[in-house]
Amino acid sequence: MKILILGAGRVGSSVAENLVSEHNDITVIDSDASCLSILQERFDLRGVVGDGTQVSTLQAAGAEDVDMLIACASQDSINLVACKIARKIFNVPRRVARIRSAELPKIPELLDEDGFCVNAVISPENSVTNYLIKLIKFPEALQVVDMADGLVSVITVRLSSQSSMANHALKDLRVLNPDVNARVVSIWRSGFSVDVTPETILRPQDEVLLITDTADAQTAIDQMRVGHTSVRRIMIAGGGNIGARLARQLGEGGYNVRIIEQSASRCEKLAMSLPDNVLVLQGNGTDESLLQSEGIEDMDTWLALTSEDEDNIMSSLLAKRMGARRVIALINRQAYGELMEGSHIDIAVSPSQATMSELLRYVRRGDIVAAHRLRGGLAEVLEMVAHGDKKSSKVVGRRVAEMGLPKGASVGAIVRKQEILISYSKAVIEPDDHVIVFVSSRTQISKVEKLFQVSASFF
Repeated sequence: MKILILGAGRVGSSVAENLVSEHNDITVIDSDASCLSILQERFDLRGVVGDGTQVSTLQAAGAEDVDMLIACASQDSINLVACKIARKIFNVPRRVARIRSAELPKIPELLDEDGFCVNAVISPENSVTNYLIKLIKFPEALQVVDMADGLVSVITVRLSSQSSMANHALKDLRVLNPDVNARVVSIWRSGFSVDVTPETILRPQDEVLLITDTADAQTAIDQMRVGHTSVRRIMIAGGGNIGARLARQLGEGGYNVRIIEQSASRCEKLAMSLPDNVLVLQGNGTDESLLQSEGIEDMDTWLALTSEDEDNIMSSLLAKRMGARRVIALINRQAYGELMEGSHIDIAVSPSQATMSELLRYVRRGDIVAAHRLRGGLAEVLEMVAHGDKKSSKVVGRRVAEMGLPKGASVGAIVRKQEILISYSKAVIEPDDHVIVFVSSRTQISKVEKLFQVSASFF
């Protein structure tokens, strides 16, 4: 695809990096020539220096020929105006805007064709907050994403040695737990993928990817982990947009929350806007005496959510050493995240991966309802709608085993209205089924997309 990205800041740069790696034709607009120069040195893309709200700048960037505009500048107003110009002047087919405001997405008439002509809204802050909420809800999981409007969950969990499934073959999963509607679609062992067959033996410390009926999600996790523990006491370092959103949702959910923020003025705003059961503390997350006085050893979860990777890493290491049961750190640099996760930091959350998961459904070809990156972006799970009939479609009217999926891809579940079929080889795809496909390598995604495309005769 030809994609035009407005903004070379943290969000725009990560979007460009991810999309370039999939061989898209990328052009980035920014007023800062030095930012563009760095991007051009690192990646195979084109940079245009200028104001993205000016027709002449968009024209110089080739807006008349692009398939999509992703406006992710730091200001909502710039993104909205750029989408309007892109639609009215250049007829850009798809227009995605990053919106920080919590109010604008709730007023669709401002964003539709009579408004700012925005097809889709992305909010990195909201994406990360929702992701963190799921990790708190399922504290034994390494990653949790929703599919099919929340009916299906995709969960990564590390197998414990006390698990009933440890040293058992996958075929025993149904035997040991016949009432759990779940399926293992991928296993990583010591950093390497393991072939998934009925005879595959699960070993302690394996990272297991489950696709499960959300109603059975906790039970499915309990199969892999022993000793389910609830989370009630939470401490957050960082009172920025993400920290404040998370504290508000957790406070409204009845959790006992403490949030640490260094800025006195920001603390005052937080104290006035957050629920009464959220305690706002002025200080630094790396202050050992503060953590000790506030009972860090009694905290079920510590979350480091400042804008600085180094501060998040150091405060999380300190919190873990002082007794926090589980620590989660927001880490922008992928190399840092890969280095720290699984050591003293239980989970490293990448804002760029959360944002890309939000964007992927618009970048992928075909009728895709949802798409999420897994394993630090190496793998992906797609929710695709099957259209057509047996003549016009390569999947409709065929059993899962007959679909011809590429190696490394597998159907994890089929959602038919409210019915959830955790896939098996004899299941037959019907029109309008939502098919959830796991792809172990992004290089196979284009082949999966082509499988779900209908022939011209369908139209």
